[in-house]
Amino acid sequence: MISIDPKQNSERDNYKLLIGSIIPRPIAFVTTQSSNGVVNGAPFSYFNIVSSNPPMVSVSIQRPNKLKDTARNIYDNEQFVVHIVDDENVAKINETAASLPPAESEIELANLTLVPSTNISVPGIKESKFRMECKLVQAIPLGGDGPGSDLFIGEIVTFHVDDAIYENGRIDPRGLNAVSRLAGSSYAKIGEIFSIDRPK
Repeated sequence: MISIDPKQNSERDNYKLLIGSIIPRPIAFVTTQSSNGVVNGAPFSYFNIVSSNPPMVSVSIQRPNKLKDTARNIYDNEQFVVHIVDDENVAKINETAASLPPAESEIELANLTLVPSTNISVPGIKESKFRMECKLVQAIPLGGDGPGSDLFIGEIVTFHVDDAIYENGRIDPRGLNAVSRLAGSSYAKIGEIFSIDRPK
């Protein structure tokens, strides 16, 4: 095997090792709202479950040289909505990755449909089969000189699930058909599903 010291690597080299090896990664499409009322939407694959009691998720947002709109909005109003990206909405979600000025909405650019949230002021999008209204629990700025990131932990205050994929408290993975992020411009769909019993 090749052994690599990350301190001897550039940030980009470490980035390539991480996104090429930690796969597949779930994708969070995150909506936030600016102080001027502009709804921002962007996809992030540094995303996962943190806790189920209370239910919490984490989203890490890279900071190439300054705060991204999503990160700034979360710092400002401490609310956001996380949507699961699936095979039916991934093309539109990909359009929202475009770099727009803060006053312009990626939601409008991608022709996505806003829907009001139940317990927070930030709206979600209709095109997602599963979304989570979140309130910020903790924000952690990471990194020193050069590119860094902002890690956000949010408590889920409301789940919204398409009734077509929900039965007896469980989500049908084939019905959700979430897509995942690989490296570069590559994505993956749910492939073969298999089971292995846990040891007792």
